[in-house]
Amino acid sequence: MKKMQILPIGDSSFESIRGNDNLYIDKTRHLHRLVTEGKYYFLSRPRRFGKSLTISTLRCLFQGKKELFSGLWIAENTNWEWKAHPVILLDFNGTSHDTPENLKISLQRVLENIAESNEVVSNAPLLKNQFKELILSLHQKTGMPVVTLIDEYDKPIIDHLGKGKEALEIAKANRDILKTFFGVLKEGEVASVLRFVFLTGVSKFSRVSIFSELNNLKDLTMNEDYADMLGYTQEELETAFAPYLPAFAQKQGISEPELLEKLRRYYNGYRFSDRDVRVYNPFSILNAVDEKKFDNYWFQSGTPTFLVNLLAENGWYLPDIENMQATEALFSVYEIERLQLEALLFQTGYVTIKEIRGRLYTFDYPNQEVKTAFLETLFYAFAKDMREPARFVLLAEYLEAENIPAFMEAMTSLYASIPYQLESNRDEAYFHTVFYLMLSSSAVDARSEVLTCKGRIDLVIHYSDKIYIIEFKCDQSAQAGIDQIREKGYADPYKEGGKKILLLGINFDTEKRNIAEWKEAKLP
Repeated sequence: MKKMQILPIGDSSFESIRGNDNLYIDKTRHLHRLVTEGKYYFLSRPRRFGKSLTISTLRCLFQGKKELFSGLWIAENTNWEWKAHPVILLDFNGTSHDTPENLKISLQRVLENIAESNEVVSNAPLLKNQFKELILSLHQKTGMPVVTLIDEYDKPIIDHLGKGKEALEIAKANRDILKTFFGVLKEGEVASVLRFVFLTGVSKFSRVSIFSELNNLKDLTMNEDYADMLGYTQEELETAFAPYLPAFAQKQGISEPELLEKLRRYYNGYRFSDRDVRVYNPFSILNAVDEKKFDNYWFQSGTPTFLVNLLAENGWYLPDIENMQATEALFSVYEIERLQLEALLFQTGYVTIKEIRGRLYTFDYPNQEVKTAFLETLFYAFAKDMREPARFVLLAEYLEAENIPAFMEAMTSLYASIPYQLESNRDEAYFHTVFYLMLSSSAVDARSEVLTCKGRIDLVIHYSDKIYIIEFKCDQSAQAGIDQIREKGYADPYKEGGKKILLLGINFDTEKRNIAEWKEAKLP
């Protein structure tokens, strides 16, 4: 059985994985199509989705390292010539960019090191000319067209977002440097000696921004043909990971089919095109299978502080995130000066495409890992200084056991712990938001503002054997909530599912800043 080794994605090396016979999901069919059909490409994906490993694989492919591709699709099904090309690899994970000056110096050092390792000269006084000279010198020395691979191109920009005005100015200055730098790749003299250009990043800035000088890139970000080039499909998971699943299931005390369903719910769900193809987050799957444990691996690898700050600054009604709607023009690109939260949430991987109707896209959290961990982070930010906030983890257990008195007692206690100064706007939306965040943070499958043909349900909670339908009221009565659920037939869409349906009416008292009354009911 192959050894499974979890490599840091930023340092993922194709040579290391193949050389040590580690688990590798074969994506070379996609890469062959890229290198044979085009020349200039751009791809954005969330962090830790395998962008760096893709870059490393392309580097080995163009260096002609045929032995590393033994048994893979491109070696078995194509006539790839395995010629060695000069390759320039620029990894912005390793560049200094705390100031524009340091970004320039760091890039110059990288270019000098590449020139030295290839025994060519590249010492032009300006960064742009140095890059150009390096490309032309490599071509002249080898007689082969040059391959340029750029990983995480946007890191010198996005690392400074959401950190205040001074940091924003650094981001703008870094953007201008990169705009001129990348423009070299389109210049006629350089373009004529290039074989292949591939850029990756988390974000996609508009063409009039960073790519105005390099506007001939083919954008693969939402291209249907490459929707599953990064990430694992269900078939790939069940096939490649088959040897590891029995031990995982045994440790979890569940059957393999149950394990697959739990893996799907926790880590699957990312959709990157109009074609409805869903993929797993590779970082989370690799870690979960290696450790035989479910955890928030991807989320824990990087805290989205700037996103939390922007959501707070813009006063977003947080339950709306899971049914956010936008056209492609709004979420597919963004500008530094005018950050669109829809674009940030989608491109960074915190929401994904749920449904498409014409030109209108509806978004949702991709899976349980992202929803639970992200909303927990938002909850702590929303209720900072709250006393004993960790008590919300018991909420899921109470609902699972249908212990409504214990659940409501815990909720009441949690509301009482929120500092008074956070409650400047004590309306139904405020209470609803806190309720929703606490439930979602406890890993409950809670759906807010569920649309039916007769109105919007405040909250629906799903379990394998039951469904809770909850209606909130402010300064009214809990019975009014139960009555609304019944009168508007909110339970009708769920009656055919065979699950028990429980109703909850909850009334908040704005003066007491807490739950005043609650009532439960069951469908006859």
